[in-house]
Amino acid sequence: MQLNFFDKNSDKKKIVNVASVPQRSLFRYPGGKTWFVPTFRKWMSSADKKPKVLLEPFTGGGIIGLTAAFEDWAEKVILVELDENVAAVWETIIHGDHENLAKRILSFDLTFDKVQGTLAKPPRNLADRAFHTILRNRVSHGGIMAEGSGLIKNGENGKGIASRWYPETLAKRIREIGTIRHKISFIQGSAFDVIPQYTENKSAYIFVDPPYTAAGKKAGRRLYTHHQLNHRDLLALFRKAKSPFVFTYDDSEELRELSQGYGYQTALIPMKNTHHAEMEELIVGKDLSWLIDN
Repeated sequence: MQLNFFDKNSDKKKIVNVASVPQRSLFRYPGGKTWFVPTFRKWMSSADKKPKVLLEPFTGGGIIGLTAAFEDWAEKVILVELDENVAAVWETIIHGDHENLAKRILSFDLTFDKVQGTLAKPPRNLADRAFHTILRNRVSHGGIMAEGSGLIKNGENGKGIASRWYPETLAKRIREIGTIRHKISFIQGSAFDVIPQYTENKSAYIFVDPPYTAAGKKAGRRLYTHHQLNHRDLLALFRKAKSPFVFTYDDSEELRELSQGYGYQTALIPMKNTHHAEMEELIVGKDLSWLIDN
């Protein structure tokens, strides 16, 4: 059932100003979920008591999991990521030497030649892979790290390849995550393996933001290394779930029909994409009544 929670003439229809949301992720992601943070807070506020777990099985930039940890929305946050490069960053920050990573970012002399030389060398260990991943994310067009992505040339205000490299900011975010990392567990693996471990738990809230490859979407294929995903199977994992869950998707008729076919509710939330175009994102869940103001 498509639920129309948002009156077009009401204040609820206003698009979130992402600049008003704390920026905690290290990554520049075209599919980042900063815009969803106010809605996520509302979802968490609807819980009768603090959830024991917030699971983010497609972590990517991890803004929702980080928000949950920083703002104490759940007793424990579990991040899951399959991509070995992105996983290296989270593994280093959550379970490894995050301070060394922060210092390496601060001391890196970023020039075009230095970037090319660094990225041309295979990473020797986890720490190398984590640094390479952050560097590539920050110097690539649109933060795209998939094979074939190009490096920034002109950049912002003529700064070229350095236009998205903010070493002090990145180091500060790493160190801030370090202060709350005891609240977070990280797993490198498949969402399909981890999700079933939590769907029977009524106190485990699951936020699902899969790569956008459903309904013929090509963005996910261009943006992500692990873009192949059976969205029907993913939605089916939650058919008998006792755990509250929310999916976010690019809106499409196919996904709405597929979700509603499993008996899930759907709603649309206004947002802006990376080109500042206004659009609506599809929200899927078993019960979305919490979206309605009491």
